Amino acid sequence: MRQNHRNWMPTVFDDLFYNDFMPRANATAPAINVVENDDQYIVELAAPGLKKEDFAVNINEDGNLVIKMEKKQEQTTDDKHSRYLRREFNYTKFEQTLILPDDVEKAKIVAHVEHGVLTVDLPKTEQARTKVERQIEIG
Repeated sequence: MRQNHRNWMPTVFDDLFYNDFMPRANATAPAINVVENDDQYIVELAAPGLKKEDFAVNINEDGNLVIKMEKKQEQTTDDKHSRYLRREFNYTKFEQTLILPDDVEKAKIVAHVEHGVLTVDLPKTEQARTKVERQIEIG
């Protein structure tokens, strides 16, 4: 009898909480935008609710840009007259490696978080900023 009790409980609660009106949350990677202008590349990563402490941005041994994000949230209750039938922890972890173009000044890369967006500025080298335009004579 006790065995059957355990089997039906998750099904009842799954049917109650996860239906067409309240779909199960899917873990997906954050959206990333990459913008280029004359002076730099800009990488933008959507990260609503995260702070700068939740990120690590570095250049790895291969010279690639590595963006790591990790956030742990535990939802608890102090009500001594209740017990958990289902308890979920929210844990988000993400890592993305971007191969940098040769014209990025790696020593001058900066990053900041504002309004739920991590922005990484990748300045171009001085040589890349100078455009070489000339007429090629056809021989």
